[in-house]
Amino acid sequence: VLIFDPPPLEYTIDIEVSLTDSSFLEAIKEYFRNLTLPVSTNISNVEMTVSNINITTVCLPSGENNSCCSCENGYAWPSAVCSDLITCPSVSLEPDLPCGYLKEMPFYGPYCAPQTEDSCGMGEPIVMNMSVRLDTDFGNDLSNSSSELYKKYKADLEKAFNASYRCLPGFASATVTGFRPGSVFVNYEVKAGAASFDQIANSNRIVPQFLDASYQLNQATFTTEITNQTNFTVSPVDIFEGDTVRLICEINSTSENVTWYHKDQIISTSFRYLMERNVSRRASRAILKIVNIAMEDSGSYTCNFTNGNQFHTLIYKATKTIEVSQLHITPDLAIDVICNSPEMQTNSPLLSCCIDRHLPSLTGDWKVNGEINITGVSRFTENCTEYKLNVNESLCPPEKSGTVTTYTCELQTGHGARRSQNIRVTYLRTAHVTISSSVHSSVSEGYAFNLTCESDVSNYDTISWKIQSGNNTKTVSCHMCTKNSTFPATSVLTVKNATQDWSGTYICTFSQKYLESSANVTIKVISLPLARNILIDPMDASIQCKVPQALKCCISANTMEDYNVTFVVTNVVAQKEFQVGKKKNRSLFCYMYNYIETECSNKSELEAHCKFINRIGDKVNSHSITLHLISDKEVSCSGNLGIGTEGATLKKPCHEENSTDGFTRGSKIYKCSNKSWKLERNDCLSASINNLLTSAESLVTGPEAKENLPNYLAELKNKTEQELSTINNSPANLGAIVTILAIVSSIPVDAEEPIIKNFLCTVDFIVADSATDAWEDLNKEGTNKSSSLLHSVENFSLHLQPVNNTIPPVSAESLQLQGIAVTANNNTGYNKNFSAENLTVNVLIGETEIQTLDPSSTIVSVMYSKLGHILRSNESKCVNGLLVTTTVSSNRSEKFNINMTFAKKNLSLTMPQCVFWNFTLNNHSGGWDTHGCTPTEKGNDVICSCNHLTSFSILMSPDGKSSQKNFGSYITYIGLVVSILSLVACIIIESLVWKYVTNNTTSYMRHVCILNIATSLLIADIWFIVAVSISDQKQQMSRSVCFVSAFFVHLFYLCAFFWMLSLGLILFYRLVFILHNTSKTTQKAVAFCLGYGCPFVIAVITIAVTLPRDNYTRKVVCWLNWKDSKALLAFVIPVLIIVAMNFFITAVVIIKILRPTIGDRSNRQEKNSLFQIGKSVAILTPLLGLTWGFGIATFIEKSHEAFDILFALFNASQGLFILVFGTLWDKKIQEALLKRNSMSKWSSQQTKSTSLILVTPMLAMSYPFSRTFNNLCGKTGKYRVSSSEPSSSSSENTSKSYSLLN
Repeated sequence: VLIFDPPPLEYTIDIEVSLTDSSFLEAIKEYFRNLTLPVSTNISNVEMTVSNINITTVCLPSGENNSCCSCENGYAWPSAVCSDLITCPSVSLEPDLPCGYLKEMPFYGPYCAPQTEDSCGMGEPIVMNMSVRLDTDFGNDLSNSSSELYKKYKADLEKAFNASYRCLPGFASATVTGFRPGSVFVNYEVKAGAASFDQIANSNRIVPQFLDASYQLNQATFTTEITNQTNFTVSPVDIFEGDTVRLICEINSTSENVTWYHKDQIISTSFRYLMERNVSRRASRAILKIVNIAMEDSGSYTCNFTNGNQFHTLIYKATKTIEVSQLHITPDLAIDVICNSPEMQTNSPLLSCCIDRHLPSLTGDWKVNGEINITGVSRFTENCTEYKLNVNESLCPPEKSGTVTTYTCELQTGHGARRSQNIRVTYLRTAHVTISSSVHSSVSEGYAFNLTCESDVSNYDTISWKIQSGNNTKTVSCHMCTKNSTFPATSVLTVKNATQDWSGTYICTFSQKYLESSANVTIKVISLPLARNILIDPMDASIQCKVPQALKCCISANTMEDYNVTFVVTNVVAQKEFQVGKKKNRSLFCYMYNYIETECSNKSELEAHCKFINRIGDKVNSHSITLHLISDKEVSCSGNLGIGTEGATLKKPCHEENSTDGFTRGSKIYKCSNKSWKLERNDCLSASINNLLTSAESLVTGPEAKENLPNYLAELKNKTEQELSTINNSPANLGAIVTILAIVSSIPVDAEEPIIKNFLCTVDFIVADSATDAWEDLNKEGTNKSSSLLHSVENFSLHLQPVNNTIPPVSAESLQLQGIAVTANNNTGYNKNFSAENLTVNVLIGETEIQTLDPSSTIVSVMYSKLGHILRSNESKCVNGLLVTTTVSSNRSEKFNINMTFAKKNLSLTMPQCVFWNFTLNNHSGGWDTHGCTPTEKGNDVICSCNHLTSFSILMSPDGKSSQKNFGSYITYIGLVVSILSLVACIIIESLVWKYVTNNTTSYMRHVCILNIATSLLIADIWFIVAVSISDQKQQMSRSVCFVSAFFVHLFYLCAFFWMLSLGLILFYRLVFILHNTSKTTQKAVAFCLGYGCPFVIAVITIAVTLPRDNYTRKVVCWLNWKDSKALLAFVIPVLIIVAMNFFITAVVIIKILRPTIGDRSNRQEKNSLFQIGKSVAILTPLLGLTWGFGIATFIEKSHEAFDILFALFNASQGLFILVFGTLWDKKIQEALLKRNSMSKWSSQQTKSTSLILVTPMLAMSYPFSRTFNNLCGKTGKYRVSSSEPSSSSSENTSKSYSLLN
């Protein structure tokens, strides 16, 4: 049996030995050191062995209830009591002596223990940054570490600091780091273990014990900052925008005061910043919670724990920098899914959303939004969420192909941040396309047909047509041939004129993104000659009855088709058809028939044509042959060409019998003269130009018009240059080139410099000075080819398609082209300058106008230096500047403002007009038009402001009438001055003699009318001068002044005439309504309403109707418009009516005077007044009416200069007429003026004798001119006579008082 004794147990026992006399302390220490161990003993039958006795802790009395305890060498205080150790009040300067710490008595431990790594003060010392103030003056030497003062301060202070802080747990050193002003602040650092606030404060208190008093250390200024004793943690580690973040600071000390900083700014509690604080006996904890953190919350965060009393401030400080990131998702932003693809059915696409790092707490979710609701299954990986779609064809119908469904993935960090991303899935279907034809499988040349292509998918991107013939595939680029629609998805290809180029297999392709779906059909084009390619001979001829006439139709021998050809002849009686045979004539197949007309009873005109029928039964008729039936006796010319009467013409085709070439277009006209045929006109095209014309016709109707146009324009330019002499001498060839340009101008083309150059050079060749004679002959024909040429250039520039958003500037000899492509962010105006032949033109379009255009629009301007002079015009004016065309390719607003500045070519010409070429005038042959354009003459330039686009220039007249115009202007200005002075004199005279001549109602009303006529004419004459000045100086910039002057001239001239009418009506009333007596007030009211009310209504209505349409005034004269709005009628009609009425009244007056009736008034003064009115109406009405009769004549175009002079003379004399015939011719006025000098004295005597009391208006008595105003308004002074006679009426009183004054 093995018996194991357990090892003896070891115990460490703390035994306190108390001494009443501390002098025995060293003796006891020595005793224990010298004690022989181990010592065995038996206590209570337990065998014990004392193996080691050590003195660990020595405590000496310190005060009444405290003792000062210290550890012996090799022993240290346990870490549990480290923060409670307070240095004893008396500290020895000896650094080797142990530090004593206060302990309350009785002291029960814990006692010092063997020194280990965990003992108090045994760890890595921490650095405490401290400072204290010395209440002394700061010397500059303290800033210099080499100075003696600095060294002295440093040494003394470090000695004191080391002595004071050496008892801190784990103390290592105290070092002065510098001084700073503010008295003297001492910065120093203390390296020691973790010390509590009380420990540091206690050490601070004993610093003065070791420092000379002269330093004047202020004990209340100790500050300690500890930066590496705070545990600062941030949760979560990865911070994303939107997270809720917790910042936690912990220290092993108690502190109630915590402050948080963000980038040195104090953080206050708010709904985003939440703060917590926990304090225990030995530790403090602060928490800052940031809710919904944002990117701007990134940066440094600092937590400060602060403890303090009157002697010391302790700060625990920690800083952490956090970085807030966006939760960035990297998905497939857009994918396409073909619903009816077998591959998609078996291998469905996978959507995914991922972030750039792994987050354990990351979660995700998916949402579906769209018309096509195809869902899927989601799953989650480390940093991604995936969504596998369950594609079902039934959920993706054809009409919804191209529909976009949005799949939203949302990722959440688990701390509040979330981020969503949309993935656009486009669901497509392969389309089912069908094609149908309006014809079966074949169509004849020259016939029309169309193909209709349909798709079950309506949401297509593009539709293309191709023609495959053998190994050749052509893309149809004829922009006018195709018409596409969306619902249903259809494309119709229309071929109006089939040629061999249209023969082949048509492939119609619908494209939706990268998906292409096609269908095809084969169309074969069967040969059939076009009518223009059938030669007829003769074209127009005469035939004899019962005499054979050879009729011939020929076509090119290049065809392999065998046609059935017949001649069809139509006469008065019936239509006959004759079968003919074919005969080859060199390069032609000709079909001939000798026709004999048997119906000879009447002379008639026959029409014949040949009819071609191909193998599929389609037919074409040639142009008609016109045959004139003549008798044998009428035949004057005969021969190979044919027969004809004297003076008759014969029209033959352009083909020579023995020529190996084919025929060309055009004709030769022969005239029978002196019994022989003579060539009168040759309109045959040259072979080269004929081929160009044929090629142009084929090109524009062919499938590859756009692709082939550049090569054709190059050929056209070269051939035109080669044939220039032929063109210049042949109006027919010139007209053919114009026709060619008109044909090709409708084809869209890329705006590349060589292409534009070739077109402009071709135009330049045919408008050269050498072609002037040909143009004159060509323009004599029915169609205006020069207008067609201008339209062709406009059309060409309109169809230019920019390359890389640019249109290059291109110049030829007499043409220049410039333009721009309008883009979505275009923020500049359009400003282009052109120059040629020492002339310039500027085209300006404002930024606001350009912003109304659609993006991808173009603005193109073309300048012509010679084309403007060949445009046919019936105007007497001539083009006096460059011609410029501006086109815009997009739909634009009704008004599009453009300004052009033209330099004058001939400075001697006058009266500029801004004109544009209106293609609709003269039965669509074109002509110059001024509508919508306003000229402003500025030196040698004319500024044209127009509200539309097309071709513009300026027209000006020869200056042959300048002397007459100057003479008329002199008459106008001098006469108007005389008229104004006369009217002023009239008004003054009327005011002076007013009370003398208005002694009865009739006389009173007469002078009211005369005064208002004079006033109206005076105001009208003043405004007339303003209007004439504006017109003469052509100050078109003063349009508002022009409108105002025209309005007032119109208003006050009408007022003058209506007051004339009032004057006539008063006369008519006084003569006809003898027994009727109307009050003066009523007569004045009617007169003023008629004199000013009616003109005002007419003038206001006129300007209100015409001004918004900008046709209130004429373009060059500030007077009512006639050409555009007929506003002049608002003046002419009232004037003519008034003149006619006053003539009628004058006739009535004459009859009444010659044949008085019973009951006529016998009052002599009344008759005298009526007689004066009659004279005024009879004389002034014809004069004023005649004046404006001449004025109306001046507004008629091409009126004689005499009318201008007569109008100026009569208009300028109107004031004089009023003064002479309306005022001075009145005997009562003459008498009143003669008596007025003595009237004052006479009136005074009469007042005394008759006790006459005169009561006059205050203004009339005080101010002479106010009396004039009163007279104008018909106001008079009222007089009361001191008499016993009763007053019957106010009018009688007035009459009596005036008779006294007379």
